Amino acid sequence: MHVLVLGGTTEARRLAESLAEALPAGALVTSSLAGRVASPKLPPGEVRVGGFGGADGLAEWLRTHRVDALIDATHPFAGTISFHAASAAAAAHVPLLALRRPGWVPVDGDRWHPVGSLDEAAAALPALGRRVFLTTGRMGLAAFAGLDSLWFLTRSVDAPDGPRPARMEVLLDRGPFTLDGERELIRRHRLDVLVTKDSGGDATAPKLAAAREAGIPVVVVRRPPVPEGVPVVGTPELAVHWLAGLRG
Repeated sequence: MHVLVLGGTTEARRLAESLAEALPAGALVTSSLAGRVASPKLPPGEVRVGGFGGADGLAEWLRTHRVDALIDATHPFAGTISFHAASAAAAAHVPLLALRRPGWVPVDGDRWHPVGSLDEAAAALPALGRRVFLTTGRMGLAAFAGLDSLWFLTRSVDAPDGPRPARMEVLLDRGPFTLDGERELIRRHRLDVLVTKDSGGDATAPKLAAAREAGIPVVVVRRPPVPEGVPVVGTPELAVHWLAGLRG
């Protein structure tokens, strides 16, 4: 059996680790990383870095490398590759599963403002605060570039490039983050609004609790849908169970 995991997430690494133990000798697990992070944490097994050349290129890769199952364990906001995976799997007649960590759910005391995109998040900000904790990653900073009256603390794994807010401090860091650490960031930088994507998971969730304690609003960008017809599980363990079902 050859399993291709579209990865780059904690869940993808955990899945590769589980498959290394669960699959029989001779089975092959290949993890594919987009290559957007300079020094990614590599999973066990075979690793490839870079794109496939769209849905057609991925379909050809699946055929050429005789892939028996495809698991899309990419970030919940990596929408393009998920639709390419659905198209490629259908063309190559390869079973496809999406592994998605559950999204966050607001609790009492949260002041969430759900939006559908980064552009909508930028439009909402001037009415909510002046000192922004921007935790949506380095790729979408252009959406906030025109907000010259606001100050931003931006956190990402690698340094951003391209258009960005004029008044911005960059914090290079990688989760998991602690509640005490997030409290200190809010206090030290006098942050009064948080912007985040609904990425889910525990590694970056403490910022939500810290914002709740501080009473500051949170602009939450809703995640894009999984392509229609693709089965979805929420944990690597359930993905291993799905593979076991394919093997009979």
